[in-house]
Amino acid sequence: MFDAIYSRSLIYNACWEDPAVDRQALGIAPGDRMLVITSAGCNVLDYALAGPAAIHAVDANPRQNALLELKLAGIRRLAFDDFFLLFGAGRHPGFDELYRGLLRDELSPFARTFWDRNGRWFRDTDARDTLYYRGLSGLVARGFRGYLALNPRLRDGLERLVACSTLDEQRELYDARVAPHLWTKPVEWTLSRQLTMSMLGVPHPQRKEVERQHAGGVAGFAREAFDYVARCIPVWSNYFWTVYLRGRYTRDCCPEYLRRANFERLKDGLADRVTVHTCTVTELLERTRERLSKFVLLDHMDWMSAYRPDALAGEWNAILARAADGARAIFRSAHANPAYLAAVRVGTGADRRPLLESLRFHPELAARLQREDRVHTYAGFHIADVRT
Repeated sequence: MFDAIYSRSLIYNACWEDPAVDRQALGIAPGDRMLVITSAGCNVLDYALAGPAAIHAVDANPRQNALLELKLAGIRRLAFDDFFLLFGAGRHPGFDELYRGLLRDELSPFARTFWDRNGRWFRDTDARDTLYYRGLSGLVARGFRGYLALNPRLRDGLERLVACSTLDEQRELYDARVAPHLWTKPVEWTLSRQLTMSMLGVPHPQRKEVERQHAGGVAGFAREAFDYVARCIPVWSNYFWTVYLRGRYTRDCCPEYLRRANFERLKDGLADRVTVHTCTVTELLERTRERLSKFVLLDHMDWMSAYRPDALAGEWNAILARAADGARAIFRSAHANPAYLAAVRVGTGADRRPLLESLRFHPELAARLQREDRVHTYAGFHIADVRT
């Protein structure tokens, strides 16, 4: 099911990893050359603002790269206000004119075909139907919006929650007005379905791992994560969750690339350091001679370990072969302590050895940063230096 969905759809319309945490973990420097799995491209642009020498954005799903390509074209060709309407508000009444006149020629053939067909995502007349209710993750958000229409007390509580300006107010309102109406049997049942998880980009092995680690299953883990976010993380800066409640970003609560000053920095040359590749991580690493110093691997190793363990070993062989001295990798996982890493062997022939001999982890730093994570939906955040 996941493969069928993944191979035909845009899954992520926004990144679901906190780049503020990532930047602290990575310590991006001017000489860094990075490999980043694209996802929705938001975090690629965030890392570019740190000024590395180069970022290779790689994704095997060309639809994810098509979204990043459109963002890059918009940075190069649009004024900020038009760009914010597209990717902040998620819709623009003049999209057709901008697209045909300024953006389309900047795109690769696949991205051009994709946005020729899906440009309506930005131009729908209904202000509620924004980019952030499109793609598979957007369909889940749209379904939740429909659920809120049937539950006015919950809708009112969430609207009040996103307007809070202090943590004490936020915590009190969540406990009294949101949690009692949010965590119902229908919500828990829906969250426990594999179809829902697949639409959110969570394959079966990740779901099963969450179920093994948490007594309450997927729904219990989701409640624990959202309880923490709603009670301990300031909502006024948490654009990850609020975009799906509002259907848009605001000027004050948005990714860094959507702030005017940062947009101008990207336009002035930082965005030109990004190169987009539609392929696997291994394919990119095997065809480049470049030494890379930072790797942002998201959570894809969870499903590779279950379905393609040989390919996972091949990927780590490629990372070790192209890693610069002092390289660092970060990744997230449904596993607090991913046991599958101990099973991976790298090298060839008599040189085969456990992968863990080539990595030095920083569990204390990872644990501290995970407490600051505004998304908070992964059991494990992992930071590892690569021993070349």
